[in-house]
Amino acid sequence: MRRRARDLLLDNVSSERSMTTSRQIAGLAGPTIVAMIVSEFPLVQPHLYEAQIPPVVYLSGVLMFVAGLAIVRVHNRWARNWTVLVTLTGWFSGVLGLLRMFAAGAYQRGAADTSPTTFMVLEGVLLVCGLLLSFKAYCRTESAHR
Repeated sequence: MRRRARDLLLDNVSSERSMTTSRQIAGLAGPTIVAMIVSEFPLVQPHLYEAQIPPVVYLSGVLMFVAGLAIVRVHNRWARNWTVLVTLTGWFSGVLGLLRMFAAGAYQRGAADTSPTTFMVLEGVLLVCGLLLSFKAYCRTESAHR
């Protein structure tokens, strides 16, 4: 009986640590995604990707890969709640970073040839994800009210 209670307590502590890690990463990734998406939005900078050169695309790929790898190393959890967005953010960043690194020229040409409507839809989805991560990271929790 005591062992079962101890195991439940340890599971609860582990779960709270996991949630704290999720909130910390979301608190960094969410606002970063929002700032990136808003600054890249075609209505804000309609010709941003037309003038990019492959070395700049490559460099942004390196940065995205490192960020994605860092997130996945710390937070590779596939839970059935909002924290899976943190994991997906890491995987998406890592894969997109590799794509930009190994196919920088093709990525740049593809981005330049993509219609503004397609960009707005994709960036709208990413904006919602960034806002959700930001909200979950900075909203008050029930344990904070105690």
